[in-house]
Amino acid sequence: MRRSKLNDYLHLHFIVFIWGFTAILGKLITVNAVPLVWYRMLLASILIIFYFLLRKKSFLVDRKSGLKFVVSGILIALHWITFFKAIKISNVSVALVTMSTGAFFTAFIEPFFFKRKIRVIEMFLGALVIVGLYIIFSFEAQYTWGMIYALISSFLGALFAVLNGLFIKKNEAAVISLYQLVFGALFMTIYMMFSGGFTENIFTLTKTDWIYLILLSSICTAYAFIASVHVMRSLTPYTVMLTINLEPVYAIILALMIFGEDEKMNAAFYMGASIVLLVVLLNGILKNVTIMQKKRQGKHLQKK
Repeated sequence: MRRSKLNDYLHLHFIVFIWGFTAILGKLITVNAVPLVWYRMLLASILIIFYFLLRKKSFLVDRKSGLKFVVSGILIALHWITFFKAIKISNVSVALVTMSTGAFFTAFIEPFFFKRKIRVIEMFLGALVIVGLYIIFSFEAQYTWGMIYALISSFLGALFAVLNGLFIKKNEAAVISLYQLVFGALFMTIYMMFSGGFTENIFTLTKTDWIYLILLSSICTAYAFIASVHVMRSLTPYTVMLTINLEPVYAIILALMIFGEDEKMNAAFYMGASIVLLVVLLNGILKNVTIMQKKRQGKHLQKK
């Protein structure tokens, strides 16, 4: 592996580690999920705007694209709200394992937008994930609502990823992210104005909360996004996909180290979690095999 590629690979692991740390910060920050997401999107928007200004990059888009980014910005806001809600009412381990179902929601959503058939193997793997989640549900009933919120978040995240797969064909990734964060922050502001969310409590945060919020919006959101776009230029989609699947593993290890007893689960949880994570890994391997087969077929046709 060339040195530059190795550096990008190590950098990607660091980014995934940071994404795993997002869940930890969500648990540590004392404000509720809604104001937490508002702060995250607002601060990250400001930071990415500064990034564009410093780089003297244009971020103008046409009206049609702008309207699409409004919808997807609201979608990512709802995804993050349900994600942090799941963490706050259950724990990091439960939320992150349940969030691993995103790949299988994508398998069912993607055919609708990209007009392809649902693959039998994806349905089979999705069924195995349900088995793993059922084991967790059966033995960790006290976390039921946390898992429900995480499933909703996982579905919204999958829908958001599929839509971005369409948007990226016409717009630069950083531009898409900027508009989605800005429109998401605007949506959150309007929602909180009408729901009475702007209370004195959310503006009188502790010094520790401010430190965590700044870390969340800068390192875990603005930096991680821009850096991930950079490393994906030299690494294969398969490498990226498998590495990203390590996020719940990193997060669970971090959570056990930081929260101790609150994150320790019974044997049934780890059995169910192992099924979910192994199936997610298997899904990535099978997708890579399919991609490689298509490439070989393409080269074979070109030779003819």
